Amino acid sequence: MPREVRAELKMADLPEDQWKDVVALARASLHYRQGRYYHVAALSPRLHEQQEQQRRIEKIVRQLIKAHKDAGKQNERRGEIRVDFVEPVRVRTEDGKEFTLLSRDISPRGIRLVGTRRLLGNKIHVFVPQGPTIPPAHLVVRVLWTCSLGDDLFENGGSFLELIDE
Repeated sequence: MPREVRAELKMADLPEDQWKDVVALARASLHYRQGRYYHVAALSPRLHEQQEQQRRIEKIVRQLIKAHKDAGKQNERRGEIRVDFVEPVRVRTEDGKEFTLLSRDISPRGIRLVGTRRLLGNKIHVFVPQGPTIPPAHLVVRVLWTCSLGDDLFENGGSFLELIDE
């Protein structure tokens, strides 16, 4: 730590205020992390490689997140703001079949659902949880679009048609 470098300089009867110069001279053999300087030789080659791998992973993930956020801003076509809303929701189709989907986001006018079914064009009843003691909100939704996310996984977007009071 910096205070330890200053203490060593004091013991050697050297000016403590030059500790940064000492660190600068030894920079090639030091690694600075979380407020401490570590001698590079003190890190095992395996630990050094793990740390380097983790830094590369963090860098690429930051780039992916930034690119995703930038693309989302450019592709936004809705007039309403969407809110991330990841919750399991119960869905009932017009023919009475019930299953659970995962909501992805919600806006005052619609909802996006992820599941194993294409629901394009269907009018569905969606039961959205409101809390442990409150019954779920019962909404009728017209599914306006569907897209494939992968093998047997679909995203369905719909607009709210009706709120059913129960």
